[in-house]
Amino acid sequence: MTVVVKLGGRVAAGIVRAALAEVDGDVVVVHGAGPQITAEMERRGIVPQFVDGRRVTTPDVLDVVRESLAAVNAEVCEAIGPSAVGLHGDEIGLRARRVEALGLVGDPEPSAPAAVLAALAQGRVPVVAPLAEGPLNVNADEAAAALAVGIAAERILFLTDVPGVLLDGELASVLHADEAEAGLDDGRFEGGIVPKLMAAVRAARGGVQASIGATRVPV
Repeated sequence: MTVVVKLGGRVAAGIVRAALAEVDGDVVVVHGAGPQITAEMERRGIVPQFVDGRRVTTPDVLDVVRESLAAVNAEVCEAIGPSAVGLHGDEIGLRARRVEALGLVGDPEPSAPAAVLAALAQGRVPVVAPLAEGPLNVNADEAAAALAVGIAAERILFLTDVPGVLLDGELASVLHADEAEAGLDDGRFEGGIVPKLMAAVRAARGGVQASIGATRVPV
């Protein structure tokens, strides 16, 4: 079994090790760096801009994105240990369609980079920074879903600093894809859970068992 684990930029090293220890099978890690990117942009006097939760990316912003992702990638690899292989999506053939209105931003497409498959074949843990060919900045949740579909992973787990998806104030154990899409359309879900739900639905519809924390998102 191959499992894709998506880590948020706020997830601590100890949580990473604990989560991977509970995964049965080969593991691919995709991580974000949202808080680190925003903090570094503000330090440089660059005002962050978002459209529907996605970061508008100029060449200057892309430099910050790359540096921040590289730093987080190194931290995650150190937390995992010697089995980790740090990879940058734009260097290994992660594909995406450019979203012109957002600058250097892409919608990731399902792909199976040879470097990821080679690392898995060697019994190692590929740790992927979400950049795409171009280079383009891509949302880490979307990148994880596209990669999971591309390599035909059995499962994808979105590991966050919240326990799962809240529905009417209660933690949902199961949220079907149709219900998730309806909630996204009518504004029932807001904030950081939105891109995770969108990505989970995309993965589920692509044949991958998807979970956000304790919440399963089946078709």
